Amino acid sequence: MLAALVTAATCGCGIRTTTVPVDAGPAPTRVSCAVPQATVPPETPGATVVKVYLVCSALAAQVTRTVTSSDVTGARPAPASRLVAAHELLDQLKRRPSAGEAEAGFATEVPGNLNLTGPRPGDPKDSLRLNLSLDELPSFALAQLVCTFTAAPGVGLADRSVLLGGPDAADPVKRYLCTSALRTRPDAADTAGTVVK
Repeated sequence: MLAALVTAATCGCGIRTTTVPVDAGPAPTRVSCAVPQATVPPETPGATVVKVYLVCSALAAQVTRTVTSSDVTGARPAPASRLVAAHELLDQLKRRPSAGEAEAGFATEVPGNLNLTGPRPGDPKDSLRLNLSLDELPSFALAQLVCTFTAAPGVGLADRSVLLGGPDAADPVKRYLCTSALRTRPDAADTAGTVVK
């Protein structure tokens, strides 16, 4: 009887072993990283749809949200309008994901205490300065900022870049692009951006 139990226990589950590694593909995920696209309700005058980047399944991915600031979508804004638009987008990034976004697996890494100002004396006129040093930001927060700002005609420059610097004059202003590496690799923020002379 004992021999029969030992034999049954060692027979396994019926799947034969193989000496060749088998690639079964990526592990399944439980989040879709897809939310319904935002639409502008007809009864909301001045509302528009903007693209912001949130974090989902270890990458920065685009979602759409409705905002009421016309500064966010301006074609070539004045520096003051650029700052207003950047503030509106930053507020969107700091905001908790909606129920639909959270259910789809989206989150934000942008700190709630992050703020921005315009350029310091000597900076390029289109620069935005953050109140935290760029290397203090969480891994995907920089990607969220860069990709959101460059996607907005009211904030991003004509070459689809954005100029960002930290709070101190010692923090150089850098030109950032929303690259695939920045969106998909947390460590890419360490080497992203080129110093603007």
